[in-house]
Amino acid sequence: MKIDVHFSPSSIDELSLKEKVCIVIDVLRATSSIATAFSNGAKEVFPVNTVAEAGKIASNTFGGIVLAGEKNGVIIEGFHLGNSPSEYTEEKVKNKTVVFTSTNGSNAILKTRFAKISLLASFLNIGKVSNFLVEKNSDFTIICAGKNNLFCVEDTVCAGMIISFISETIDVELTDSAVAALVLYKNFGHNILDTLKNCEHGNFLCEIGFENDLTVCSSCDLLSVIPIYSNNSIKNFERKDNL
Repeated sequence: MKIDVHFSPSSIDELSLKEKVCIVIDVLRATSSIATAFSNGAKEVFPVNTVAEAGKIASNTFGGIVLAGEKNGVIIEGFHLGNSPSEYTEEKVKNKTVVFTSTNGSNAILKTRFAKISLLASFLNIGKVSNFLVEKNSDFTIICAGKNNLFCVEDTVCAGMIISFISETIDVELTDSAVAALVLYKNFGHNILDTLKNCEHGNFLCEIGFENDLTVCSSCDLLSVIPIYSNNSIKNFERKDNL
């Protein structure tokens, strides 16, 4: 099994991911929030890059729509939810369609639109995703959302944790970037919450009042969901999907 890692989506040609298995990570906070939404019964999530696109989808969909996301860390004016996992409660998202946009995560997800399989991972659902990859036993590419198209520690540590888990079970071939992710995890993965508190984006979230999100997003293997992006929307993977 060959594993590759992209530290940000900025250099990725979407067509280069065609027929590939991809894992998208945005620990703070998109993939954490989306996993939480599915854990609380969301029907599906539509990722978009702009507020205008979100409004267009909402206006063309009848009933059960939740507008969610952030710009520069805070909830977008007129939206129902921001990008804190704790906002995605059963009361607010169960059986609902969530239209989602964020500064970093939605762009990374949309980059995988041509992939054979695109899964969303975070520390919250890392066990479920890793087990899926072990069972699939095929090459895959991890795409870190990063921060403003630049490298970030937290997404790379999460990527390294996935690689570490899989390499305990299956023989793996790692690209240089995958080796770097694994090394970073071995150095910073012993205390995920401390890592989030000390990273650049974690500091930013604390400054604007979202310190509790770091505690939530640092919880490992808490949720048994696998969000899968296909045909422009994200749904929770089920065995009957035959992937």
